[in-house]
Amino acid sequence: MINEIIQDAKERMEKSLESLKGQMNKVRTGRAHPSLLDTVYVDYYGAPTPLKQVGNITTEDSRTLAVTVFDSTMIKAVEKAIMSSDLGLNPNSAGTLIRIPLPALTEERRKDLIKVVRSEAEQGRVAIRNIRRDANGDFKALLKEKEISEDDDRRAHDDIQKLTDASIKQVDEALAAKEKELLEI
Repeated sequence: MINEIIQDAKERMEKSLESLKGQMNKVRTGRAHPSLLDTVYVDYYGAPTPLKQVGNITTEDSRTLAVTVFDSTMIKAVEKAIMSSDLGLNPNSAGTLIRIPLPALTEERRKDLIKVVRSEAEQGRVAIRNIRRDANGDFKALLKEKEISEDDDRRAHDDIQKLTDASIKQVDEALAAKEKELLEI
């Protein structure tokens, strides 16, 4: 019973970390990376479709992304989807190839992005602490129903705390790496 609760908490914490890393990847640095366009959806014959399913996304150089659209009739829809996304990008089309130049980040913009990343990291920490709270509540319920002893309850709380500390440490490491990446010029 205790091991199941701990395993469930561990899996949920890992999912929270993956989600956090995904959110941090959306925050763009000065470099072009195909994952910047992961959140862009194109209206493909009435259905919202991820851009990576409509075309091939590559990096031409450190500041330019290129999208080769599979269906040439979709070029205008892809351009519209990129422009209407909240990424602030302006695509240029040349035949079936769409080039997306990334503007250089100013110092002020970098500081704003660091604030966003720190906020995301704090949300990740809160999610992990909520998972710990849920697991501890399950342990208390088991103790109240006399399904586990007080010693088992104490050990389980200690195990969950160790798991929580390790997960929060990973959040802090991801935050430090992203801040370093944002400050690179």
